[in-house]
Amino acid sequence: MTNIWTISLFAGLAERLGTRAIQQDWEDSRLTAGQIKQKLAAQYPEHADILSVCFLAQNQSYAGDDTLVSSSDELALLPPVSGGSDGGTIADDGIGEEPRYVITESDIDVNSILAKVYHPDHGAAIAFVGTTREWTAGQRTVTLEYEAYIPMAESALAQIGEEISARWPGTLCAISHRIGTVGIGQISVVIAISSSHRAASYEASRYAIERLKQKVPIWKKEIYEDGTEWKGHQLGPWNPIASLDGAGGEEQ
Repeated sequence: MTNIWTISLFAGLAERLGTRAIQQDWEDSRLTAGQIKQKLAAQYPEHADILSVCFLAQNQSYAGDDTLVSSSDELALLPPVSGGSDGGTIADDGIGEEPRYVITESDIDVNSILAKVYHPDHGAAIAFVGTTREWTAGQRTVTLEYEAYIPMAESALAQIGEEISARWPGTLCAISHRIGTVGIGQISVVIAISSSHRAASYEASRYAIERLKQKVPIWKKEIYEDGTEWKGHQLGPWNPIASLDGAGGEEQ
């Protein structure tokens, strides 16, 4: 008896394999995430390089290579992520009427994101605004295209907010990240932070963008005058399940 395994693909991985999902008939009903990657690398040897650095997601959570998963789980294979956009909407976390963690295809208004974190007891509110730059390493970017594993990305943004609340008690955070086409000079991500004093706001804002780039399943395709390129994590091995202190991060 065989079991049908369905694995969703995203961004450059989906382009390289030419499909948004692969189905496999395997005898095993349970495998480790690492075993799944090994099986796929054997089936697609020409793509073994990118498969080796991907992470499996199990039911919208990252799974380490030793994690046991089932054929009945919701599975996705995620290439290294790349932050720097705004977007969507998830359930509110209980503060205010507007959801504070959003993935969206719409333009982002900075003031509306800041309004989500204003508090009468806070004396500081700041916004980090990520935009599309025209020139990168001597190449002229025409536009960016962002893609996300939306339900998992929404959850990951909320988790970042929870981490910030634990590290800087009383601090409020709101993040909007955009998907779809983002032109030169347009906003891709806004991170708003408020706190009693400015030091916590600055520190939490830096933490949020570095953590976003490390773990939120959002990818960007840079479209140049002479070609395209999917961009992912670029500082050492990608490990979204590591703590930020141990993994480092790149600056927006």
